[in-house]
This record gives sequence, structure tokens and C-alpha cells, in this order.
Amino acid sequence: MTILTLDALRAAYSLPQEGGKALGDAAIAEQLSVLPAWSYTDGAIRREYKFNDYYETIAFVNAIAWIIHREDHHPDLTVSYNRVGVAFNTHSVNGISINDFIAAAKLDMVFDR
Repeated sequence: MTILTLDALRAAYSLPQEGGKALGDAAIAEQLSVLPAWSYTDGAIRREYKFNDYYETIAFVNAIAWIIHREDHHPDLTVSYNRVGVAFNTHSVNGISINDFIAAAKLDMVFDR
């Protein structure tokens, strides 16, 4: 697998993965080097975003909902007063696919703004 840059991930779109193969641990680790705030644990890539208050937290959730819907790639979210936990994996490959990294890069772009 070719490692995609951050710009390439942000420009890409999730594609159907049915019949595809999950990425191996080495490929996951290499691609995570582009997204250093994310980690790979328990079969998903994960990140926790922190905010000043509940309003900022919910504003972020609302903003990423649009992106997640457009990408048709839906993470598990854990929402609390000032934190949002995100966990991506690709059910159709029973593991991690490039779609997980594409979506993660786009969520980071929202957070960084």
C-alpha cells in the first residue's frame, strides 16, 4: 500500500470496500504516521478531541456529522461535556481500510479550524 500524505487524505473520498482486504498492522502504523494524534487500539483507529465547553463539543459533533454522512463512513462517537471520542473501522473488510484514514484526516481538518 502506498502511504497517502495528509493533503492526499483530505482530498480523497471514501469508496465502497466490499470484497476488499483490511490493512495489515505495518500499513496501519505507516499511515498513522501522517495522523500522529490518532492511535490504533482494539481494532479501530481512535482519537479524543478536547473542547472548552459543551457548546464547542456539540458544534464539532454537528460539523463532523455532515462530513461523516458525505463520506458514508460512520465512526463510533463518545460525547461528553468537553470531549469527543472517535473510533473508525471498516465493517465491510472487518478491520481498517484507507477510508478510516480519509475520514480521520477530514475530522482533524475541522478541529484544526
